[in-house]
Amino acid sequence: MIRPADSIQLALRAITAHRLRSFLTLLGIAVGIAAVILLTSIGEGIHRFVLTEFTQFGTNLVSIAPGKVKTSGPAPTGIPTSVRPLTLDDARALQRLPHITGMSAMVWGNSEVKGNGRLRRTTINGVTPDMRKVYNVKVSSGQFLPPEESESARALVVLGAKLKSELFGAENALGARLTIGNLQFRVIGVLEAKGQFLGIDLDDAAYIPTARALELYNRDGMMKIDLSYEEGIPAARISEAIVATLKARHGREDFTITTQEDMLRTLSNILDVLTLAVGALGSISLLVGGVGIITIMTIAVTERTGEIGLLVALGAPRKTILGLFLGEAVALSALGGFVGLVLGFGLAQLIHLLVPALPVKTPISFVLFAEAIAIVIGLLAGVLPARRAARLDPVEALRAE
Repeated sequence: MIRPADSIQLALRAITAHRLRSFLTLLGIAVGIAAVILLTSIGEGIHRFVLTEFTQFGTNLVSIAPGKVKTSGPAPTGIPTSVRPLTLDDARALQRLPHITGMSAMVWGNSEVKGNGRLRRTTINGVTPDMRKVYNVKVSSGQFLPPEESESARALVVLGAKLKSELFGAENALGARLTIGNLQFRVIGVLEAKGQFLGIDLDDAAYIPTARALELYNRDGMMKIDLSYEEGIPAARISEAIVATLKARHGREDFTITTQEDMLRTLSNILDVLTLAVGALGSISLLVGGVGIITIMTIAVTERTGEIGLLVALGAPRKTILGLFLGEAVALSALGGFVGLVLGFGLAQLIHLLVPALPVKTPISFVLFAEAIAIVIGLLAGVLPARRAARLDPVEALRAE
C-alpha cells in the first residue's frame, strides 16, 4: 500500500521531471482562467456602472407618459382615438395620492439661451418645485424653483453647473437676466454637478417652471410625470392607484406607466446574461486547456508504462494508480488556475488604470468559481488517462519496459 505522502511525492516528481511540458499544460489552463476572469470582471463592472447610473436619481420612481404603448384590442366605438394630454391638474391629482413623496411634471426642449453677452443652445427642462426631491438634486448656490401655483409661476430659472460656467464663468450668476427663446428669465440658483447619464450631460441644462415651458414650446400637456414614493411600498400598489386616478379623469387608460423597479429588474437580467455570455466566451479557452491535459496525461501513461507495471506488481491497488494520475492532472490544473487568476486580475486592474472610464470589478465569488472550474477540468481531463493506467496488465507493462 502506497502512503499518501509517497503518492504526492510521486505526482510532484512526475510534474517536475518534464518542466516544459508541464508548464505548457499549466499555461493552457492559466490562459483560459485569465480570459474568464478578465471578461467577467469587465462585464460585472459594466453591470454595476449601468445600475448605478440608473439609480443615482433614487430607486422609488414611477413615470407616466401620455399614450398607451400596449395594444389592448379594438378601440370602443364612439370614443375619439386621439390621446388626451397629461395636464397640470392630472399631475396635482397624482401628487395627492397616498405614499407619494414628490412629483415632477416635465416638458423639455432645445433652445438658445442668451446671458452675460454670450449665447448657447442647450436643453431646457420645464419642471415643478418637487423635481429636486424626486431626483435627489442638490443646489450649490441660490435656491431651486419656489413652490408657486403652477399656472402663475414666475419666470425663474435654475442653471446646471456646466451651463452656468459656460455663460458666466467664475462670476456670480444669481439675479442675472437670461433670454430663453423669446422669454425673459431671472437666475435664482445653480445646481451641483451631476455628471453624465448614459451620454447625456445633465449639467448642461436649464430648469424653468413647467407652465413657462408649456408657453415656450406651445404645448398643451406634459411629456411625462414622474412620482417618487415611500420606501417599502410595492410599485404595483402605486401603479394601481395611478391607473384608477387617471382613468377616472380621462375616461380610459390612454397613458403608459413605467416603474423604475421593473426597469431595473429587466436591465439587471439583461446585464446578467451579458456577463454570463462573455464569461462563456472566455471559458472556450478552458476547453483547450482540458484537451491539453488529456493529451499530456495520455503521453505520460505511455511513457511510464513500466513504472505502472512495477507499482502494480509490488501490490499497489488499482485505485492508487488511478489516484496518482488524477492527482497529477488536478495539481496541474489547480496551479494553472492560480496563475490564471493572478494574470486575469492583474490584466483587469491594468486595463482599469489605462482606461479609467471602463469599470472593472472582480467579485470574490468569480475567483472561487474559476479556481473550482480549473480543478474540475483537471479532474475530468485526467479520468481517461488515469483509468487506462489503472487497467494496465502488470506483466504486459513490465514487458514494455
